[in-house]
Amino acid sequence: MFYNKKSKVYINWKKRALYLLLIISTLIIGIASREVPKIFSAFFAEYLGDTLWAFLVFWILRFIFIEKSGFILASASLMFSYSIEISQLYKAVWLVELRQTIPGSLILGHGFIWSDLVCYTVGVLFAYLIDY
Repeated sequence: MFYNKKSKVYINWKKRALYLLLIISTLIIGIASREVPKIFSAFFAEYLGDTLWAFLVFWILRFIFIEKSGFILASASLMFSYSIEISQLYKAVWLVELRQTIPGSLILGHGFIWSDLVCYTVGVLFAYLIDY
């Protein structure tokens, strides 16, 4: 079969554009789930943001490492998400101050909650299945 490097690069950029769209969409829905809880039921308002946060981690890794296996990226997404959640048990002054900023709050969260680990698992699993 004929292999054309240019067409592969073109296909990768089309895929990257799709993943960028998924990243932006996930960001908008995730922020809306936190900022406008009236749109979502109480259950979704409580857990949707954390689930979408894990979705976002998967889409970002997929965007950056487009050629890697989805399973590897899902595993890396879970490890990263779990690490961030576990890091919330560490209460260094500089880290607590960083978490009080908007970017620090969105990326690092505030306090360790077991249910967040479940949300991350569900989020990465669904993102992986959608990608598959």
